[in-house]
Amino acid sequence: MKQIIVRELVNSRIDSYLAQKENISRVTVQRLLEKGNILVNGKKVKPSYKVQEQDKIEIEKEEVKEIPLKAQNIPISVIYEDKDMLIVNKPKGMVVHPANGNPDGTLVNAVMAICKDSLSGIGGEIRPGIVHRLDKNTSGAVIIAKNDNTHIALSNMLKNHEIKKTYIALVRGIVKENEATINMPIARSTSDRKKMAVARNGKEAITHFKVLERFPNEGITLLEIKIETGRTHQIRVHLSNIGYPVLGDDVYSNGKNRWGIKGQCLHAKSLEFNHPITGKHMYIEAQLPEYLNQIITKELGYQWRN
Repeated sequence: MKQIIVRELVNSRIDSYLAQKENISRVTVQRLLEKGNILVNGKKVKPSYKVQEQDKIEIEKEEVKEIPLKAQNIPISVIYEDKDMLIVNKPKGMVVHPANGNPDGTLVNAVMAICKDSLSGIGGEIRPGIVHRLDKNTSGAVIIAKNDNTHIALSNMLKNHEIKKTYIALVRGIVKENEATINMPIARSTSDRKKMAVARNGKEAITHFKVLERFPNEGITLLEIKIETGRTHQIRVHLSNIGYPVLGDDVYSNGKNRWGIKGQCLHAKSLEFNHPITGKHMYIEAQLPEYLNQIITKELGYQWRN
C-alpha cells in the first residue's frame, strides 16, 4: 500500500493527478478507482474527483498476473520494429485481443510470438502491449508497445491528437462534397448494445474525409479519412449517419455489394507521429489488403497518385 499526501496540482482530477505523479495511465487509475484499490481519505471517489491540499491518497497496485495466453505463430506483416514498439499490418478478419468467442488466433497471440517477453503490461492481462485497436474487419496499421513507458507515452499522444491516422474506405453512394468534416458525438446505442450511434449525450467524435475518386457507374466513392478522435466504430457510424455507409459493412448497413465482400472495406493506411522515446519523426504506411487493392485498381480502374 502506497500513501501520498497532496501538496501540489490541487484541483486536478484524481486520474490526471496520479497519472502525472505515479507515471501510470489514466485508464489504469480509473480501473483501480473502480475496484476500490485507490482511496482518498479512506473513501472511494470517482475519476472526476478533484484533489485537495492535504488529501491522503492510498494506492494498492494490482499484482502483475501471469498472462494466461499462448504465443501463436500466426503470419502477420511487421511494418516497423525497434526496442520500444512494434507496428503491424493487421489483416481483415483478425480480432485484436481475446474476448468471448475469440479465445485465441488474435493479434495479441501473434504479437506474443514475435515479441516474446517484451510487451507492456498496462493493457491488462489479455491486452499486453495494446495501445489502440481496430475493428475485426478493419485492416491496417496497429502500434504495439513493448514496455510501460512507451505505452504511457503513446496513450498520452493519442489523447492529445499527436498521432495522425489516415484511412482508406470505399463507401456506398456518390459523395457530393470534395472535402468535409463530420463532428457528431458518439455513444453506445440504446437499442442495440453491440452497436454505437450518434447521440447528443455522446463523446466528441471528429472525422475528416476527402474524395479521392467517384465511380458513378458503380454508385461508389473512394475516400481518404483522417480522424481526430478514436471512438469505437467512429468512421463507420459517422459515414453511415450521413448516408454513405462503408461498402460491405453489415452492422451499419445491409452490407450488400456485387463483389460479395463481407465486412467493411476500411483500411488504416498510415500513421504519422514522433517516436515516443527518441522523438524521431515517423511515417508508417500499411499496404492495402489484396482484396481491396484488387477492387480499387482492377475492378474500378483507379490509379494511385503520389
